[in-house]
Amino acid sequence: MTPRTPHSAVSWRAAAGALLTATALLFTAAPASADPAPTDIADRLEAVPGLRIIEETETEPGFRHFVLGYEQPADHGDADGRTFEQRLTLLHRGFDRPTVLHTSGYNVSVGAFRSEPARILDANQISTEQRFFEPSRPDPADWDDLDIRQAAADHHRLVEALNDIYRQEWISTGASKGGMTSVYHRRFYPDDIDGTVAYVAPNDVVDREDHAYRKFFRTVGDDPQCQDDLEGLQHEALERRGELVDHYTALAQKNDWTFDRTLGSADRAFEILVLDTAWAFWQYQPYPEACADVPAPDASTEEIAAFLDDVAGFSFYTDQGTLPYIPYYFQAATQLGTPSVPTGHLDGLLRYPGLFQARSYLPDEMDVPRFDRWAMPDVDHWVSHRSERMLFVDGEYDPWGAEHFRAGSAKRDTMRFVAPGANHGADIAALADADRAKATEALKRWAGVGDEAAAMAEGIPELDDAGERRAKIERGFR
Repeated sequence: MTPRTPHSAVSWRAAAGALLTATALLFTAAPASADPAPTDIADRLEAVPGLRIIEETETEPGFRHFVLGYEQPADHGDADGRTFEQRLTLLHRGFDRPTVLHTSGYNVSVGAFRSEPARILDANQISTEQRFFEPSRPDPADWDDLDIRQAAADHHRLVEALNDIYRQEWISTGASKGGMTSVYHRRFYPDDIDGTVAYVAPNDVVDREDHAYRKFFRTVGDDPQCQDDLEGLQHEALERRGELVDHYTALAQKNDWTFDRTLGSADRAFEILVLDTAWAFWQYQPYPEACADVPAPDASTEEIAAFLDDVAGFSFYTDQGTLPYIPYYFQAATQLGTPSVPTGHLDGLLRYPGLFQARSYLPDEMDVPRFDRWAMPDVDHWVSHRSERMLFVDGEYDPWGAEHFRAGSAKRDTMRFVAPGANHGADIAALADADRAKATEALKRWAGVGDEAAAMAEGIPELDDAGERRAKIERGFR
């Protein structure tokens, strides 16, 4: 296992300079030896400028877990300007282990957990919260500072800050928006990381061109009746709009939910919830088992309400549900793009044309810039033609996979696999045997580890065990 070269390939000039320096030292008096680096991880962390230990929490033997804060520029183009503290966590395994840079793309969970690459590699894991997700938000917030390049620069500075501590190979990873974020980091700083595993990462190259999403709903699964039943449910729910909005309003009063900051009313929130139901069903419900749970058109209003709540969630479309995700909706409205869903079966029942888009969630007082239509094509072109050592994992029944990253070059060591029967929770373990073996071999090769079994510490959950947390923070456009 070779100590990594910091941040980029060494140029021939740098190599030559290092050789001349080493030769000169042979003929000069040896300087007094410097103090050795601290061997305790807490001491090493405290020595990093701009990094502070917020707390260390107990975890399983062989690991140490820290919640950290790292000072970042609000605008990386203005090093002397305002700053904010980015929250992150560290699960320390050992200085001799590779390091996984993980992000959900949203908030960070401050409890100890391990992503799949960290488990496969028995690696250290640094998990980052994305800029503008509270509390990692500048105050006051200039929303012009929230874009994919600024977020990539956050990751770059963090890798630079910790590279002297963790000198073995680095792997980046994330699922859904976290996978997208990992890709964008590699796009702008390709030499920071030795390999990337992007799970279920959407790639909406041209925002207004959404035929792939519409085709998904026409062709998903091997039983067209399931999608027909979902469309029938949506139609019936909107036919009973009055009863169901009254139900929603009563829930809001009971739970102190409001609608005035984001979607504007219970009626608007209900409409977008209904539009979202088929998407949410395919994203997370097990197929084909869950098809039997779709209420028939003659079901009671209570049964329909219960299904909508279970699959989409009434609370999610309230101010209390959507405001924490405003940074995501802002990015979707300005760079990432918004998918489409079929609406032809709902003719005459929709009151708010164009409601199903990210801008619908943004507060009226927010100044939203014009959509950057070049950001995603640039990333897509880089991934398709220049990226190296990247692995994409998608799920067969995941609507986000309708528009996916294109990768498949043996020369550049890039690959994409689709997990059969999987949805938005797809991972390497869900791949077919041959694909799983190829993916695992590539990951271990990039990380410079052999076939030794990873230490499976009891008590540290896999990321997927977070269940409801993952369903809320990695659902993407929800």
